[in-house]
Amino acid sequence: MSAADLPAVPTAKGPLLQARDLHRSFGSTPALRGAELSVDAGEIVAVMGPSGSGKSTLLHCLAGIFPPDRGEVWFDGGRLDRLSESRRTELRRTSFGFVFQFGQLVPELTVADNIALPLLFNRADRKDAYRRADEWLTRLELDGLGGRRTGELSGGQAQRVAIARALVIHPRVLFADEPTGSLDSLTGERAMDLLTDLARAEGTTVVLVTHDARVAAYADREVMVRDGLVTSPYPVEGGR
Repeated sequence: MSAADLPAVPTAKGPLLQARDLHRSFGSTPALRGAELSVDAGEIVAVMGPSGSGKSTLLHCLAGIFPPDRGEVWFDGGRLDRLSESRRTELRRTSFGFVFQFGQLVPELTVADNIALPLLFNRADRKDAYRRADEWLTRLELDGLGGRRTGELSGGQAQRVAIARALVIHPRVLFADEPTGSLDSLTGERAMDLLTDLARAEGTTVVLVTHDARVAAYADREVMVRDGLVTSPYPVEGGR
């Protein structure tokens, strides 16, 4: 991707990520009906709502995975929704990180392989990629596990590997979709402590989809999605 293909750097301060009047349907079923959301750089925003409300669809549109049927997605001052699929894919490899409910690690690969994979996709030097993977293993208290297969890990360990894989490229935005949904409460709390502490240390913007108020409490701000619309945001008491 050339510099001309990337969203332009804004000349004035504004939201890093923005959805404007987003509509998205799956067949005859509407998922988003004019959703709007602005996220500032470095902010952690929790997107809440009941099952089927459209919150995951909103996340996927913001990340350029689903193009909206109507509306606009802005990233860093440029129209993300106007980029081609190949350009959006490139952006997801270089500027966006992802953590999903079940980690979605590659079971045939080792822990170190999984963490280094995004760097290798971006044509990083192999030796440097694995050095950086080892650094993240240490930061996430997974020393000595780099040579294991992901199937040998506990749920909490696997989700920490997923967090490391998402953050190893130093993304501008981390998208997390129900990141503790498959974990027990204590393991989920530990995972959220690590995710939010590391994101704040890295200056990473986080869009966090969850139905769990305990998880949302880690954010700086919550918004609610109901029937494909985002309600007025309200602040969380100080975040964590």
